[in-house]
Amino acid sequence: MAIMKWKILPHDSGAALKSAERMGIPPLLAILLQTRGMTEDDESKGFLSTDTRFSDPLLIPGMEAAAGRINAALDSFEKIAVYGDYDADGITATAMLYSYIESCGGNVIYYIPDRESEGYGMNTGAVDKLKEQGVNLIVTVDNGITSVEEIAYAKSLGIETVVTDHHRPREVLPQAYAVADPYIKGAGCPFKDFAGVGVAFKLIMALEGSDCDVTSLLENYADLAAIGTIGDIVELRGENRMLVREGLRFMGRTDRLGLKAVMEAAGIDPGSVTARGVLFGIVPRINAAGRIGSPDRAVRMMISEDPEEAGALAAEICEDNDYRRGIEEEIYNDVIDILDKNPAFTYDRVIVAGGRDWHPGVIGIVASRVTEKLGKPCVIFSFMGGEARGSGRSVEGFSLFEAVCACKDLLTKFGGHPMAAGMSMPEENINEFRRRINAYAASLPEPMPAPVLNIDCMVKPEKLSVDIPSYFKYLEPFGTCNPYPLFGLRSMQISDITPVGGGKHLRVSVKRGGCTVRCMRFATTLREFGYAAGDTVDLAVALTAKEYNGKNTLSIVIRAMKFSDDKTSDLINGINLYEKLKRGEELTAAEAGAMLPLREDFAAVYRALKSTGGYSGPVEVFTHRVRNARISLEKLLPILDIFSECGLVRIKKSAYTYNMEIIPQSTKADLTGSATYKLLNKYKKAGGV
Repeated sequence: MAIMKWKILPHDSGAALKSAERMGIPPLLAILLQTRGMTEDDESKGFLSTDTRFSDPLLIPGMEAAAGRINAALDSFEKIAVYGDYDADGITATAMLYSYIESCGGNVIYYIPDRESEGYGMNTGAVDKLKEQGVNLIVTVDNGITSVEEIAYAKSLGIETVVTDHHRPREVLPQAYAVADPYIKGAGCPFKDFAGVGVAFKLIMALEGSDCDVTSLLENYADLAAIGTIGDIVELRGENRMLVREGLRFMGRTDRLGLKAVMEAAGIDPGSVTARGVLFGIVPRINAAGRIGSPDRAVRMMISEDPEEAGALAAEICEDNDYRRGIEEEIYNDVIDILDKNPAFTYDRVIVAGGRDWHPGVIGIVASRVTEKLGKPCVIFSFMGGEARGSGRSVEGFSLFEAVCACKDLLTKFGGHPMAAGMSMPEENINEFRRRINAYAASLPEPMPAPVLNIDCMVKPEKLSVDIPSYFKYLEPFGTCNPYPLFGLRSMQISDITPVGGGKHLRVSVKRGGCTVRCMRFATTLREFGYAAGDTVDLAVALTAKEYNGKNTLSIVIRAMKFSDDKTSDLINGINLYEKLKRGEELTAAEAGAMLPLREDFAAVYRALKSTGGYSGPVEVFTHRVRNARISLEKLLPILDIFSECGLVRIKKSAYTYNMEIIPQSTKADLTGSATYKLLNKYKKAGGV
C-alpha cells in the first residue's frame, strides 16, 4: 500500500462545545460536523435536518423547455425514447424516467448503448435504430451534453432531442430542442452536483408542474435515485443527501421485484440498508450487466412486474457480477505481475500497463485498484485487433483528463474528468503514450501529489466508548464529502499481535497510560505486518458498535498505522528521490549525497537483516529495525538495491512491500562496485546539475 500523508482535519473544540450546547447535540458530533466544513449552527442544522424541500426544478437551465416538449409529446402520443447509459447512474435514470412516462400513458421505449460496440453516449447507429422504430423524440439521461454531431444527425432525420445531463458542457452545446444541465454557464440553481439520476428526478418534478407532490415522487423513485447517486460517487450534500437518505429509507420496503432479489443476493437486510451496502452490494451488480453482457437487462430488472422475469434477470446479473469479479482478479494479478517484472513502470509518475484481450469492461476497476495500491495515477489498456482501449484513474490533485489531453494527437477517442478518463489509440502508440503522459506529469510546476488520509480527530484511548458510533447515525448517509468518521490514536505501544481467521487477519492490542485497546487489522498476515510488540505507533481507526452475547461492544478496526516518530512527508520525499534515481533522471550533488550510503550504513542494515533472518513487510517499517542507526528511506532503498546487485540479499517486492532474505556468502562483496553505488558516487563527485 502506498504511503499516505496523514491530515488531521481542522476543528475548534471550544466552538464545537458551545455549538453542541446550543443545538443539544453531543460535542463529538459537533466536531464531526466541523470537520465536514460546517462551522455555523445553521449549516449544521441544515445538514442534520430530515426536511425534503427541493429547490424549484425550473432553476436548472433548459428544464422548463425540456418539460414542455415532453408534455407536448405525451399529449400528442408521440413515440419517446429514453436514451441512457450502461452504468448504475444511467440505468437507474433510464428506469426512473421510463417508468414515469409510462405511468402517464406515454408511448415510450428505452435505449441503452452497448459498452463494447457503441461506447458511451449517443451514436448515429443508435439514432438510425430509433428512427426505424418510429421515435419522434429522444430524451437523454446521464449523457448528451457533448453529443453535438449525433443530435444534429437525429434532427436531420426529423427526430427532436431533449438533453438532460450532469456532465460539464463543452464550449458548443448540442442543437437540441432543450438542454437541461445544472452546469450550463449562468445557471442559477442553488445545487448543481447531481448525478444523472438526480437531474432526471428534477425533470419529473418539472413535468409534474406546480402541483408536484414531492413526497409521492420520493415514495415511487427515491430508491432508484439513491442507487444512481451513490453509484456515481457524487457529493452527498444538499439535495443529493436528501435523495439518498429518503431512498435508503424506502428501499427497505421497495416494491421493485428485481431490486428485492438483488438485495437478497447481496446479503442486504431490507430493514437496515446503508449507502455502503448499496455501493458495494447493489451498484456492482447493476454495473456488471453493462460490463459483461447486455446492459438493458438491468433496466428490465428494475421495471419488471413479473416475479419470474425479475428473479431470473436478477440471478443472471448476479452471475455476471461473480464472473466480473473473477476476470477482474485475473487481470489485476496480471497487471501486478507485469509491474513486478518491469519495475521501471512502477517508478513512473503515471503508471501505464496493458495486456492482450483483457476484458475492456473491467480494466477501469483494475486501474482503480492499482492506483489505490501504488498511490499513483494509472491507465490500463486492453489490446484488441490492433487497437488499445484504455481506462484510467487518478489521485486527488492530478487531472488525468488534462494529462490525456496533452497526448490527444496519439488518440482516436478520449474523454473523462480529473479523476478518471477513457481513451483508445492504435496499439503501436502505447509506448509513446507512456512517455508523453509521464513527460506531461514531469513538466508540472508541483511534484506529483501523494494520497492523503483524512482523520477527523485524535482521541485518547480511555475516551473510547461504545456510545461513540451511536452519534454517527445523525451523519448518515456516508459517501463522497461525508466519509465514515476516522479517528486517530497517538503514541500507542503494541503489546500483543495475534493471528485470527486462519491467519488471514490480526488482532492487535495497543496500550498507553495503563489503558489497553484491542483492534482488528483485516486482510493482513503476520508476515506482511512488519510491526512488532514494543513498537510505538499512531493508528487511524474506524469505530462500530456490534452486539456480542446480547451486549453492545465497541469494534475498533485499524485502517492505517505508522511509527509515531515518523514524518510521512519525509518518507514520501525519500520515495520520490529514490524513484527519480530509478527513472534515470540526473541528481544534484546534495540529492546524491543524501542517498549515498556510508560503510557504517551498510553494516547496520546488514546486521538488522541477519539478526532477524530476513524481513517481510512495508519497507518504511524496516528503517526502525536498524539498531543504533536511523536510516532514512532515501538511503535504505539504494542500500537494498546494492545488496541485491552484489548477491548479498534476495529481494522480492511488490510496490513498497519487501520480502528479503540473506544469501550465504563465501567471499566478501565489493559494494562500491555495484551499479547503483557507482551512479550515486558519480553524481556526488560531479556536483550534480
